[in-house]
Amino acid sequence: MTTKQLNVLKNLIITIIGFTILSCNNRSYKEEVAAESSYIDNDYKAVTIEEKDISSLEYSYTNPISSITEKIKTPKDLKIIKSASTRYKVKNVKEATRAIKSMVSKYNAYISDLRLENNLYSKENRFTIKVPNMHFDAVMDSINTVAEFVDYENITTKDVTEEYVDLETRLKTKLEVKARYEAILRKNAKTVEDILKTEDKLRVIQEEIEASQGRLKYLTNKVSFSTIQIDLYETVEYKKEPEVYSKTFWSKTKSSLSNGMYAIEVVFLGLINIWPLLIIGALAFIFIRKRLKKKKS
Repeated sequence: MTTKQLNVLKNLIITIIGFTILSCNNRSYKEEVAAESSYIDNDYKAVTIEEKDISSLEYSYTNPISSITEKIKTPKDLKIIKSASTRYKVKNVKEATRAIKSMVSKYNAYISDLRLENNLYSKENRFTIKVPNMHFDAVMDSINTVAEFVDYENITTKDVTEEYVDLETRLKTKLEVKARYEAILRKNAKTVEDILKTEDKLRVIQEEIEASQGRLKYLTNKVSFSTIQIDLYETVEYKKEPEVYSKTFWSKTKSSLSNGMYAIEVVFLGLINIWPLLIIGALAFIFIRKRLKKKKS
């Protein structure tokens, strides 16, 4: 190996040794820093937190969603309109109708309309019941007991709480506005023009108040009384309808008597209608008779 190659090898070994020493020094420095930073004095003082502080820390955060839901409460008095449409097959329509009437009378309900139909195939009775809202389910259960077969039972509900509350709020506001206009009319309206303008505003507000009151009354009645429409039917043995009807002796006798009475009535009324002619004819007959007696004498 030449002298030049030995020098190169020597320089390389020195360089490697130098890098090794530097890396060891850096590692020892980092360990000292870590040790110094992680050193904890044993003479520390414990920090005490009272229970009330803990409770304040636990409840210091308020959930915005929960606060909103606390403000928005479910209405206690919901305004629900209930209605039902049913169709039942029964043994006897009249008896079932009578039984339903006695049932609903126990719940302060009433029948609003009734229609009875009778044909060659069946007898049907359709009627509508108005029942207090609180007894709706009880009446439905009671009516169901008279049925042999249930064709259908359709029950619908409509929530009008939002409309009802909105109408009440609007009505309250309109009444307050009306009171203010009345105060203006009493105190500030001095000229005829001011009085007419104020009265016109009062007229418009009064019409709106009456419309709101009418709608509230309608909703109150619909909510207070539910509607149940019932169709009852019974099947009957089919009988062919006769093409020609023959009258019996008694029916002919009744018809003849009624025709005779009608003829007498027509004659009597006809004589009454021509009473002036009868009087003139009677006078003429008397006059002619007297003249003929005079001629004979």
